[in-house]
Amino acid sequence: MTIHEQTIRKMQQLPEPLAQDVSDCIDFLLVKRDQTRWALWTHCNETLALAETDCGDYFQHLEAYAERLARGDMP
Repeated sequence: MTIHEQTIRKMQQLPEPLAQDVSDCIDFLLVKRDQTRWALWTHCNETLALAETDCGDYFQHLEAYAERLARGDMP
């Protein structure tokens, strides 16, 4: 039995909520392998993290963001 067959068999035995978690994990892994989509995902994730910080850290994070942007680390 191949690893694909073993994995499918395990997934078929999962309750629906866990099957959804596995599906989400697979989607994440597929995004991670696509450089363009991964860069966009990390950019969005960093932007969200920046938006959720308190005002005391705002300028620190803004400066770090501007530096990453200037270096070309961001799309």
